[in-house]
Amino acid sequence: MRRFPVPSIAWIYQKIIVVGRIKRYPPSVQRLIRSFALVLITSLLGSIVCAENPDSFTSVEASAEAIGGDARRGLRLLLETPLIPSDFDQETFDAVWQSWPEPLRSRAEQSTPEIRRQMAFERYGLTPRPAGLRDLDDRPDERPMQYVVDDQGRWTMNCLACHGGMVDGQPSPGAPNNRFALQTFTEEIRATKWILGKPLARMDLGAMVIPLGSTHGTTNAVVFGMGLMHYRDAELNFQPKIPGKFTHHDMDAPPWWHFAKRPYIYIDGFAAKGHRGLMQFMLVPENGPTFFSDHEDDFRDVYAYLSSLTPPKFEGEIDTAVARQGKVLFEEHCARCHGTYGTDGTYPNQRVPIDDIGTDRVRFDALSVSGRQKYADSWFAKTETPERRSIAAPDGYVAPPLDGIWASAPYFHNGSVPTLWGVLNPEHRPAVWRSDRLEFDSRDIGLRHEVVDQVPVIVSDAAVRRTYFDTRLPGKSRTGHDYPDVLTDLEKRAVLEYLKTL
Repeated sequence: MRRFPVPSIAWIYQKIIVVGRIKRYPPSVQRLIRSFALVLITSLLGSIVCAENPDSFTSVEASAEAIGGDARRGLRLLLETPLIPSDFDQETFDAVWQSWPEPLRSRAEQSTPEIRRQMAFERYGLTPRPAGLRDLDDRPDERPMQYVVDDQGRWTMNCLACHGGMVDGQPSPGAPNNRFALQTFTEEIRATKWILGKPLARMDLGAMVIPLGSTHGTTNAVVFGMGLMHYRDAELNFQPKIPGKFTHHDMDAPPWWHFAKRPYIYIDGFAAKGHRGLMQFMLVPENGPTFFSDHEDDFRDVYAYLSSLTPPKFEGEIDTAVARQGKVLFEEHCARCHGTYGTDGTYPNQRVPIDDIGTDRVRFDALSVSGRQKYADSWFAKTETPERRSIAAPDGYVAPPLDGIWASAPYFHNGSVPTLWGVLNPEHRPAVWRSDRLEFDSRDIGLRHEVVDQVPVIVSDAAVRRTYFDTRLPGKSRTGHDYPDVLTDLEKRAVLEYLKTL
């Protein structure tokens, strides 16, 4: 007989949610019921995961060279060490095709295990590990770059899930993963666990309440961090409490090769850069304060790895004469915010007031002053550069460096613009568009895409539906950054040609 230990919790949770949505209750009562469900699930899962997975974490030997860190060790840590409880096992992943809609499920059923694996990688935005990473150990290279897979076949998401994508058709650590289908993947893993009679993990249950991402390639990552910090004090002690109220919004992951240049992190630049700040997304209940202090040297290595990354070089054709013209125009109109490039290049770290830049402000408004201040007062913000303090009330977004900009589509912090030509031409930005995120547009530089009037309502496959980007939805606006309108079309083409060289 199959055992269903954790799904019974999911059943309780779902029943509470159903009751909480009964319309005869006023909204305040509905919210109270849902809050009670979240507290219940958080408490139950914390004890269950610890009990069922006492050895979920692989111990990592602290670096003997703590100061400065070692880039290679940092990469190995991300790829080989699970730092949070595992999400699912190999058997579940191998069977996930059973949760796919028809006719995809039948096609998978008739395929070999190798083909099914390729289909799953394509569906969820997973990539093989690049050849240059395969010498980190003697394991076969069937594992995706985006997950740690241990010797027991347990899969644990790592940072490369969002920050390990494709560049010109090749897997590239540090590139934004503009194909990652986190919401769809989680839903279908959860459904597969029900089929197999396996226990659910926190991600499976949390995704029922907190959206993980409504469009492939973007995630609700900021809210993850806010939610995790909500349950901690300044020294990272866990404090059970009623869930906070957050504004959900999807974000496009920034390229890691910008890390070395930026003294602050995040789109509004409110957090001073430091190795501790990189650890925030491990704030699950199982990781207490000692976990973070014990792994601090490891994240000096991760910091060193991020600092070592450089942008990829554009390998297509570049009209050097036109690019030289574009450089002059860029330095006249764009460099004040985005900096200059070359051997004597400088990056100004310029924050632009939100009303000036005019891009979607949901991300800006979603983080309260008190929420930012809580981070600023926490262990994470105590950096080795104490003169650089986190900012509780920034006034806008920071213009990013543009190194390797050609390789980081889609554009804007919410991923609302598929090409650089659209960035330079506000009137050419599509309202609703769809891309398979595989084909590169070498003319307009970015994602080759189709423009549609609206997301088709008849699409029953959630994975297909989430390939559409509707800029009319909250948090997904394509407006703003209209500064290039002072240029002619020929001048914009020259600037575009120059951007290929960065």
